[in-house]
Amino acid sequence: MRVVVVGGGIGGLALGAGLRRRGFEVTVFDRDTDVTATGGYHITLDERAQSALRELVAPETVQRLLASASALRLRDRDAFWDRRGRLLGHGPDLGDDCGIDVDRITLRTLLAEEVGDDLRLGRPVSGVGRGDDGAPRVLFTDGAPVPADLVVGADGAHSLVARHLAGARTNSPAGIMGFSGRTLRSDLSPAERRRLGPRSGLAVGPRGAALYVGFLDPVGNAVLDAPELRMSVTTGPTYIWGAMFPESPMTDALRALRGSALQAALLARFRQRGWAEHALEVIARADPRSVAAYRFHAASTRACELAPWPAGRITALGDAVHATPPTAGMGAGAAVRDAAALLRHLGRVTDGAMTTAEAVYRFEAGMRRRGSEVLSLAMRTVRMILATDTALGAAATTVTAPVLAAAARLRHR
Repeated sequence: MRVVVVGGGIGGLALGAGLRRRGFEVTVFDRDTDVTATGGYHITLDERAQSALRELVAPETVQRLLASASALRLRDRDAFWDRRGRLLGHGPDLGDDCGIDVDRITLRTLLAEEVGDDLRLGRPVSGVGRGDDGAPRVLFTDGAPVPADLVVGADGAHSLVARHLAGARTNSPAGIMGFSGRTLRSDLSPAERRRLGPRSGLAVGPRGAALYVGFLDPVGNAVLDAPELRMSVTTGPTYIWGAMFPESPMTDALRALRGSALQAALLARFRQRGWAEHALEVIARADPRSVAAYRFHAASTRACELAPWPAGRITALGDAVHATPPTAGMGAGAAVRDAAALLRHLGRVTDGAMTTAEAVYRFEAGMRRRGSEVLSLAMRTVRMILATDTALGAAATTVTAPVLAAAARLRHR
């Protein structure tokens, strides 16, 4: 069976690695010319995503990943703050959490090495179609079509493959604009290092202004103590933050800015909304080269509305089907689980137990359930942030924050 994967993000590379390892003929096409040309931020892989990854790559690659990842169980409990930086509460104890955080660049590099020569970089796909024999094929503007027995779209929220299958977009803007960056913990003041601590946290203020601060330390909090295997691009305790504002003409205009100009504009937006200066230090002291803007996209949270096409020899996975805002930290993990599930079903085809169409049908049924689950979790936070962007929501946020902060102080006396 010849499989062509469109898109070399996490899901596409994971599938390509698994197919190659199982002896399938596979080619992964991606428009990037360098696998490190991606956001230098981090992704979370829970126990289910890690289990799926073990089905797709060699044990040695899993070991390199663990040596380059930061263990959630070694972090302090997550925190919730208000716009003044006052503590409102904590998340659950992470002592038994098997989840890991890893740089996106690190994971993408590891997966690309597993795909090897079957990864074709610098090859943007222009579309998909069918040959005279009805077999699917992938189209390019600068070369001949490539035929396949199965085409899999792993080309993200703006997927050409999913649009071809559905006849329309499979997601829409979620109503929030995101801005992200990286800040070394050592670059913060001692007081702010103590407040933020070795943990992740979220602060939400009135009028839809929110700031997520994620903690990543793949050296001090390494899952596997094997320095000789470590390849993380993050080499010290780092806060990887994400600022969020409701979409508007003003926030949309920020997408045209880059680097220090975008950084300054973000700080101005938060200050206009009454955020304390020290709570913005993580943005002010970020590496300007790391600051970027992006729009949140989301598919339907209803499983029955995901992958709305008949099963056949063209399918899709990951954000191409269930585009998920990063507010639950589960999008990449869901794509890896999709890849492992599709590989399992295709194994039944090579065993002669089912046809390709049957395998794809069963895969898509499971993917709809996975997608609905992660989307529902991610959209809870999106809706909470958007709810503060109303007169009532802004007033409620302003009034309740000091009450919650006072209660938190009493609990910690």
